[in-house]
Amino acid sequence: MLYTNLKHIETAADHAKIIGSDENVMVICGRMGPMCIPVYEIAEELEEEYKHVKFYDMEFDNPEAHVIRNIPEVRGFMGIPFTIYYKNGKVVKATSSIQTRNQVTAILNDSFGSPTK
Repeated sequence: MLYTNLKHIETAADHAKIIGSDENVMVICGRMGPMCIPVYEIAEELEEEYKHVKFYDMEFDNPEAHVIRNIPEVRGFMGIPFTIYYKNGKVVKATSSIQTRNQVTAILNDSFGSPTK
């Protein structure tokens, strides 16, 4: 399990249920490494601001993470974490490796809309 304050996805069935029931979902699939931890921290900070988005993590080495590791959008990715943005169950954006807060918020705003004040 990942030691983050995000909600964890542990099975492929949980993943399918989450992306099928929540309109806007961001899933960070990684490890507790130097490229991943900053992305988890950004997501933890943004959860309060982006209430219309559900934030999750999934352990990259979990065999159940094949549901993320094998999607066409990540083909060719070389670094983790894989961050996948789902809208109504469909991938709308996927990134790999470390991201800045500005990069993440730009994707959230473009894919899901800005947070309401």
